[in-house]
Amino acid sequence: MPGSPPGKRFADAQVSRLSRLAGPQLDLGNDVAVISSATRLRPERQGGSGMKVLVIGGGPAGSTAATAMAQAGLDVRLIESAHFPRYHVGESLTPSCRVVLDAIGLSKIVDDYGFVKKNGGVIHWDDDQWAFDWYQQAGVQSWQVDRSEFDALLLEHARQNGVAVTTGVTGRSVRFADGRPVAVECAPEHGDPFTVDDFDFLVDATGRNGLLSARHFGNREPLSNLRNVGIWGYWTGARLLPETPTGGINIISSPEGWYWVIPMAGGRMSIGYVTTKDAFARDRHEHPSSDELYRHLIAVSPTIAGLTQGAEFLGTTRVETDYSYIADQFCGPGYAIVGDAACFLDPLLSTGVHLALYSALTAAACVASMDRGEVGEDDALKFFEFAYRRAYMRLFALVTIMYERYLGKDGFFLTSDRLIGEEQSVQADEAVSSRSFAEIIGGLSDLREAADSSTRVITDQLRSEALRAQVRAVQAPDSEGPDFTPVRGNPLSDAESADYRLVTSPRLGLERVRGVRP
Repeated sequence: MPGSPPGKRFADAQVSRLSRLAGPQLDLGNDVAVISSATRLRPERQGGSGMKVLVIGGGPAGSTAATAMAQAGLDVRLIESAHFPRYHVGESLTPSCRVVLDAIGLSKIVDDYGFVKKNGGVIHWDDDQWAFDWYQQAGVQSWQVDRSEFDALLLEHARQNGVAVTTGVTGRSVRFADGRPVAVECAPEHGDPFTVDDFDFLVDATGRNGLLSARHFGNREPLSNLRNVGIWGYWTGARLLPETPTGGINIISSPEGWYWVIPMAGGRMSIGYVTTKDAFARDRHEHPSSDELYRHLIAVSPTIAGLTQGAEFLGTTRVETDYSYIADQFCGPGYAIVGDAACFLDPLLSTGVHLALYSALTAAACVASMDRGEVGEDDALKFFEFAYRRAYMRLFALVTIMYERYLGKDGFFLTSDRLIGEEQSVQADEAVSSRSFAEIIGGLSDLREAADSSTRVITDQLRSEALRAQVRAVQAPDSEGPDFTPVRGNPLSDAESADYRLVTSPRLGLERVRGVRP
């Protein structure tokens, strides 16, 4: 069973290209025609009461949420501990990211910046091989990005849209009163600590640090069946598999893990390996350094060794471990937790930035509608929790099942059908379609369901698939049985969820679906 950690994609910062930030915000046009027009937001300021929002964290989730809320007329302040650009993992983006960035008026800027355009990818998993091409199937592309530069683009876009951004300031703790956050204790890089208390709503986008979930509530749980380690580095002169769609990712399984190969700007290639903690510890013990272990892992895969033949390794091996987790709750009175601060899933399907941007746009829509008095806080936050947890649950089920390698690609594809409620009727002599699989890993099913409640697969079906996957994955002679708590949370019934949908036109918010219930 392959391992699972850092679906991480990385690269050295090229700061000079940040000068391209200046320029008009242009519409993407028809590139996302496959997505319902209900999921489009026009980046123009929209009136509201001017609710004051504090966003902690300036990564993709925090910057996107802040921009969308500022465009909706809210008074938004963002604090970030780092100074951008800064290195970060997560280089391979899904088509859903393009849709969200189109919604906040940034996709054209990202298009023109010079990142590699990603049409899809190729997966070699056990004895199966298949390609997925989002551009060919649905007319959408994404990108392979240097996160140092991509994140800086997002944060600067927030500034340009009226967000008051301060870097070099860390949110240390949150004070609550009557169940609501009322103050954040901050530590600046230079100077004395200070308190921010002039906000009506708090968005926690503090990533893996998890200011609220990990440090305040202590309710973030690791996923016991996805405890893996990732090791990676960068190359020049490496190649992709010949059947790879333009700019696509390669995912290649091995007896104890899997490799990724990601094309980056400037002819670089991000190549990494993911395995279990036990396998990594054993292999690390046999090699005196991470660099030597990494070189060994590249050499023992005939496929990867072939793709790197004659290539140059650029140095510095990176390692990360234990990054799959989920919090018991994603929101509460006066606050929402977005992106990695709430949950993170194994990088096998490159869903980290998708979950960050999807949760950010959804949270912003909920707060904007609350600000305009269109929906009460309780209903808005229930919708946010429901939408975000469903997205995570579906991806959790598919990732876990992929690690059960005996299913084969047809098993993955049929499971994907069940996860979006569109099972195929396949004759014995017919091929099983990969359409549902491509839609899920592209993040498109989450956007579609958020915008159209009639297309949402029943939550019990999602839960059933997730639990079934976890039961099989955790079985062991000495196991006490799997803990299903992380995927059980569902604060909103399917009937209630059908009452609302996410809209971005003519303005971002939640819309009540008429005539759903008596």
